[in-house]
Amino acid sequence: MGFSPDLQLREHLALSYPELEEFNLELKKEQLSGKSDDYFEKKITDFLKNEKRIKAVTVAFSDLEGKLQMLDYDKKFFLDSIENLTFDGSSIKGFTDLGSSDLRLAVDFSSFRLLPADIFGTGKALLFANVHDVDGSQFESDFRGMLQNKLKELKDVDGYDFLVAPEVEGFLLKGQDAEQNYACQGFELATKGGYFNALPQDDLRKFIDTVAEVQRSLGFENEKDHGEVAPAQFEINFKYTQALITADEILLYKLVARQVAKLMGFTATFLPKPISGINGSGMHINMSVTKNGENIFYEKDGEDNLSEFGQSFCTGLLHRAKEMNAVYCPSVNSFRRLDPNFEAPNAIQKSARDRGSIVRIPLGNKKSARIEMRPVSPDANPYMVFFLFLIAGLEGVSATKTELKEMRDFRERKPVKKLYGNFSDALSGFKTSKYMQKTLGTKAHEKFYEIKKEVVERAPRGLGNKVKIGEVIFHHEVTNQILWNNF
Repeated sequence: MGFSPDLQLREHLALSYPELEEFNLELKKEQLSGKSDDYFEKKITDFLKNEKRIKAVTVAFSDLEGKLQMLDYDKKFFLDSIENLTFDGSSIKGFTDLGSSDLRLAVDFSSFRLLPADIFGTGKALLFANVHDVDGSQFESDFRGMLQNKLKELKDVDGYDFLVAPEVEGFLLKGQDAEQNYACQGFELATKGGYFNALPQDDLRKFIDTVAEVQRSLGFENEKDHGEVAPAQFEINFKYTQALITADEILLYKLVARQVAKLMGFTATFLPKPISGINGSGMHINMSVTKNGENIFYEKDGEDNLSEFGQSFCTGLLHRAKEMNAVYCPSVNSFRRLDPNFEAPNAIQKSARDRGSIVRIPLGNKKSARIEMRPVSPDANPYMVFFLFLIAGLEGVSATKTELKEMRDFRERKPVKKLYGNFSDALSGFKTSKYMQKTLGTKAHEKFYEIKKEVVERAPRGLGNKVKIGEVIFHHEVTNQILWNNF
């Protein structure tokens, strides 16, 4: 006879979705208002002490490749050990080796969220953390902390806020753990429904509805959701906001989608091109910079309604686009997607209309003026991507007129310059780029290269027309110890 717990007897916290949404949105509002770290630490620790129905705190962080890592602390232990939350960094890709394995977790209390019980279990809350070295310094492979520090510097020195909204696409596949079982059975789409026409009770529509409901409860502030161009493809958009919050929400979005799919007997995959012959999945990144709440990308009479600041930011982004290519398209599979025949861009230029250009300037006004970086893959590390995009854009802003002209002249020479054609070449370009070494830091640059080099060596250099087993099972969001060691 199986064990059947009496959940009512346990009395762990299980709020309704409207109650969760109200609580999480209020905290998000305070997060955006710029309240201090000390304010949030006191507010959250007091809440945890007083709320007896919370049993555990999930602490989340990102590895170098952008894969979400999570561990649960008993609430009482967490409150007693906040200053000394350590973990074994040698077990995380791109972190430490066995000889210097211990690392610290520095909790970001402003990221606190109460979790829906039906998805995460009763009595749980979540916090993101940055990774610190044993001496308390920022760890070089943790780009959440690197991004947060850069955003704070930008705000303190120039009064700027970097705002981002993603368009994260994925596929719903039949069967649980379909990616890990790809070598045995391939992929089968969960439904034939797609762009704007999935039936109300179609499996894809049920999946999207459920994910959207969970996101609302977590304070995402959803905007729209729909099936995408390819069958069984989805996209759920949420509000434009500060870059660090957006990056956290991207990782939560993918986590929620995978969990909801699994509960329904499916797999949600964020492989950029899981199936040949149909559109792949992207993560278009819309971005702008504000000062004192005003969008400084906008100029009514500017080219494409972009200000000189916005044009210069765009120039810097395009100037470094090829050197950054291996970071925002970080897998063998991601380069299979960069095919203009399937609405994916590879031309290093900007355009208001041509979707083959890597930067699109959407029609905008004073509030919505932005630039959209289109070749980004949904399997990229959002913290590292935003960190690099911000620095590249600001390089254009700070350039002299002569330097800007040189950047633009080089880019605009015919024929139009393209991104790399495969991950192997992109990774070679990444390795030799002095700019990437300087921007990421020597250690992080070297670690990222070595991790990705191992993956490249396990997949064919030529993409061909068919998705290969190696590019799926050795993908950083798919592989595990069994798959990796069965090479």
